[in-house]
Amino acid sequence: MIRRILTIIRARVREFYRDKTSLGWNFLFPLLIILGFSFLFSGDGKIFAKAGVVQGPVAVESLESLERFQKSRHLDIIFFENLEEGLRALERQRIDFLLNPGDGRYWVAEGAPGGYVAERFLKAADNPDTGKFSKTSVAGEGLPYVEWLFPGILGMNVMFSSLFGVGYAIVRYRKNGVLKRMSVTPLRSWEFLTAQVLSRLFLIFVNVAIVLGACTLLYGFEIRGSIWLLVPIFLLGGFALVSLSVILASRTESEEFAEGVLNLMAWPMMFLSEVWFSLEGAKGWVKQMADFLPLTHLIGAARKVMNEGAGLGDILPHLGALLLMSLVFMVIGASLFRWHREG
Repeated sequence: MIRRILTIIRARVREFYRDKTSLGWNFLFPLLIILGFSFLFSGDGKIFAKAGVVQGPVAVESLESLERFQKSRHLDIIFFENLEEGLRALERQRIDFLLNPGDGRYWVAEGAPGGYVAERFLKAADNPDTGKFSKTSVAGEGLPYVEWLFPGILGMNVMFSSLFGVGYAIVRYRKNGVLKRMSVTPLRSWEFLTAQVLSRLFLIFVNVAIVLGACTLLYGFEIRGSIWLLVPIFLLGGFALVSLSVILASRTESEEFAEGVLNLMAWPMMFLSEVWFSLEGAKGWVKQMADFLPLTHLIGAARKVMNEGAGLGDILPHLGALLLMSLVFMVIGASLFRWHREG
């Protein structure tokens, strides 16, 4: 049994590395995105910002300035029930700027994208005669946007590699008759699927390690938590995404249909799982929908470790969700799987 599984794993790894186009794209794509965003957000050129405002009583003389600020163009205003909630969002890079009209203070995390712009909007809206709003420094070093983005890029790369590297490949095997030939060998279906999952997880591990090392050396990214915590995060995340692709590949016969459905899976996940931007301020149902996506938990856990220095206890809910999704998806995919087309 183990020998058969290892044989399929070796075959899949060799197939991947012999495909020079896919191999190069898997390594080059995340590096190009990081390079592009490094140039785009290396200075103060960002003109949009998420500005948090703490709800509460406001002094009469500050009402006019506050109203002008909230109506400023290019600002996404997000309201918080209390100051602690707003400061927590600021520290986690979910907003660029925080204003507390109750005591006239505002906070800007140094290096946060949009923070400088939001402060300029506030100064333009504030009444120079009263000067009610004063800046309060934020403890700690600001997190550049490109470092906040980096875990999302890694997660997105894992997603595409998992969905298309396994799901699309199995559909192609079925169409070309490879699975039909395998069905008359001693190889069992669960052994075949196990080999597919393990081979892809190995490739994901190598891919993430190379991209993570290259970006750390080239851009000087700092991993604030334990780098070893990234191993279970990306392996469980990859497991969940591969298992999801197995559900599609278990019965699908058309490569064109598989490609369309895989894209239908991938692109909503990419936008709802905070790859490019935070969902802070989004509607409640949008956040609830995002919680059911494996990429959300993969990126959320990775971002906590890499950007916030979180420990194992902080990411356990994400790991638990990924493990549960993986098992559910794999059980469904394995139960639906068939070797070849009917007739």
